[in-house]
Amino acid sequence: MKNKNDMDLFKLYFDENFNLIVQISIWLVVFVIVILLVYFLVIKKIYRYNLVKLDIKLGNVGSAEFRPNKTDLQIAHKIWTELITRKAAIPIDKENDIIEEIYDSWYALFQKVREFISEIPAELIRKNKSTKEIVRIATQTLNEGLRPHLTMWQARFRTWSSSKKDKMMDMTPQEFQKDYPQYKDLIDDLMKVNAQLMQYAQELKKIIDK
Repeated sequence: MKNKNDMDLFKLYFDENFNLIVQISIWLVVFVIVILLVYFLVIKKIYRYNLVKLDIKLGNVGSAEFRPNKTDLQIAHKIWTELITRKAAIPIDKENDIIEEIYDSWYALFQKVREFISEIPAELIRKNKSTKEIVRIATQTLNEGLRPHLTMWQARFRTWSSSKKDKMMDMTPQEFQKDYPQYKDLIDDLMKVNAQLMQYAQELKKIIDK
């Protein structure tokens, strides 16, 4: 036998007229409300990323504003890591760095970023505006930021370098590359892209730090 102080939190039964009766204790309602409040005010806040505002010069991406999800954070971190560990987002020393080594590094960067993009499920890109924006930025910085310089200069410089290898016997690589007929134009554009790559890395860091 139940004590008169006992209470049913939830009760479902038929009355004498076969009407379905549902009884819910006020304490159960309060408990559910508290749980929902905890979820929305505490738990959800932990897993919700802040709004980020970016302004990327590389590839004329320009301004972008979105609230990244976990996948976006991982992609941004991967690209940022590639940038800062290669001759991309590290300042180029035009007196000491070797142009062909820079091009090797940039080409590897291009391949890795393209690989990161291809690994993102198409469904995720379609459903998430933030992921779609991350992919757009990554693609545009490659195709309109990095590719134009490589297309313009890399093959020409490597072809010239290969044809003049005999001169390298009496010169350092740094001295040799300065003999390239269009060296000033090449190095000016190289430094410009390098500066934009560094700025791109700084903007990606905003996503990671948020």
